[in-house]
Amino acid sequence: MVGKFESNKDMIQDLTESAATRVGNIAGIITEAVKDVTREIGDLITDGLEMREATKKAQEDRSDSDDSEV
Repeated sequence: MVGKFESNKDMIQDLTESAATRVGNIAGIITEAVKDVTREIGDLITDGLEMREATKKAQEDRSDSDDSEV
């Protein structure tokens, strides 16, 4: 028969292992979320840079065509 002390020790051990597993799972979720948010921010900045470059090129093309019409 298992004594009260050993029973309590087993319960605390199981609870600690379960808590550690849950904390690890939560840390993994947070890590993935940070990675995904970072990727989206990077993609947004890349899109902005590409739009800025396209606008600049369009303005240069428009300026070149205006000069050739004169």
